[in-house]
Amino acid sequence: MPRVLSEADVADFRDRLCEAAERLFAEHGPAAVTIRQLAGDLGVSPMTPYRYFKDKDDILAAVRANGFTRFSEALEAAFDSVEGGRAKGAAVGDAYLKFAFEHPATYKLMFDLDQPDEDRYPHLTAAAQRARETQTHWVKCLIAEGVFAGDPDEIGHLFWAATHGAVGLELAGKIPEGAARKLHRELNHALARGLRP
Repeated sequence: MPRVLSEADVADFRDRLCEAAERLFAEHGPAAVTIRQLAGDLGVSPMTPYRYFKDKDDILAAVRANGFTRFSEALEAAFDSVEGGRAKGAAVGDAYLKFAFEHPATYKLMFDLDQPDEDRYPHLTAAAQRARETQTHWVKCLIAEGVFAGDPDEIGHLFWAATHGAVGLELAGKIPEGAARKLHRELNHALARGLRP
């Protein structure tokens, strides 16, 4: 008879499975990873992961949600670490780049992978929404300070698209290593000039 698992046991195994999945997805790509491989990596039977997750898509959604949560925490900490809209924007941008380049596989899973049924995973939807909101917090500060004028969500998306584009180019090897930081600064300066009231 299988032992009764506590909530802590379940959370611990889910975390370990997500860590293994993130690594294997990074090494082989999500399409190449199987539940059997994940179980083997953790030294458990092939059926064990099904006690914790419905299927591989469920695991992938959990991995992506964890990534979005860690990403949001990094950006929120950067936002809280300084005063003033400009300083907050710079800190959030730096934290964004730092996360992307320290966790490139996670970043790619978060943003480049399409799970057409994401609405089946409320934890993923909530984590992705939280990440989106981190892109507008500092913009709202600059609007309140009279530095920018416009819709904070639209402005946040402009800066996010610029930063994501710079990161994506470097991660894809289309620009030299380290060039995304310079491109990010130049794009931000150009956008900021156009958003002044």
